[in-house]
Amino acid sequence: MSSPEIASLSWGHMKVKGCSSSYKDCKVWPGGSRAWDWRETGTDVPSSTLDFVKQKGVDVKVFQTEKAVAEYNKLASQGAKVGGVFHSTC
Repeated sequence: MSSPEIASLSWGHMKVKGCSSSYKDCKVWPGGSRAWDWRETGTDVPSSTLDFVKQKGVDVKVFQTEKAVAEYNKLASQGAKVGGVFHSTC
């Protein structure tokens, strides 16, 4: 399963390739995407979550949104299995 690329990003709006929905904030992973309701966890990823995925051997990168989308799309276009959590208004 491949990671879907982010097709577009503007303030308050994101489109994911292959998805008919648009998002304000989204989570993407190999094979899918969904809206990110940041009221679930806040807009920051807890350090305990970052520690957990790092312990599983996952390379974690944290960037400002535009840079994060660029890095994510670069890796996804190279066939890497990547995921991301994106907040379009930051």
